[in-house]
Amino acid sequence: MKILKKLLIALIGMIAIALAIALILPKEFTVEREVTINKPKVIVFQYLIYLENQDDFSTWMKLDPQVKKEYRGEDGTVGFISAWESEQEDVGKGEQEIMRIENGVRIEYELRFIKPFEATNSAYMETIAVSASETTVKWGFSGEMPFPMNLMIIGMKSTLGDQLQEGLNNLKNIMDE
Repeated sequence: MKILKKLLIALIGMIAIALAIALILPKEFTVEREVTINKPKVIVFQYLIYLENQDDFSTWMKLDPQVKKEYRGEDGTVGFISAWESEQEDVGKGEQEIMRIENGVRIEYELRFIKPFEATNSAYMETIAVSASETTVKWGFSGEMPFPMNLMIIGMKSTLGDQLQEGLNNLKNIMDE
């Protein structure tokens, strides 16, 4: 009984520490990665503006070749929606909508996740001319996680950053061909 009581006290202590940490951690997060592509900015932006092209380089779409996709609206314009549904938990179900386009510079999206969890987050892709024949692409993602779920932000930022970078590396491979 003494061992069980000590284990219970230790468990309660660990939970209390975790909750205390969650109280001081931010509830908002931002992750951004970038890659430089050997193409002029106008060519890179023209590729990125079409949300359907993300299917070719997105890490998440490559996780499930059987993912069901649905497109609504005119791709490359504000209001276009790309929806997906997968049996794989890492892909899940949701949709992405083009919310704003700063022509030649930036595309802003709203991501609405439905499964395996519900969340709404923001993302963007931005192009910056490095030279006449080189373009840096930044891919960013931001959102909020309520207490105590914000404990997951630390690990999630690293994982999400790796996934964004992998997608950007895939984009570079496609564009540099």
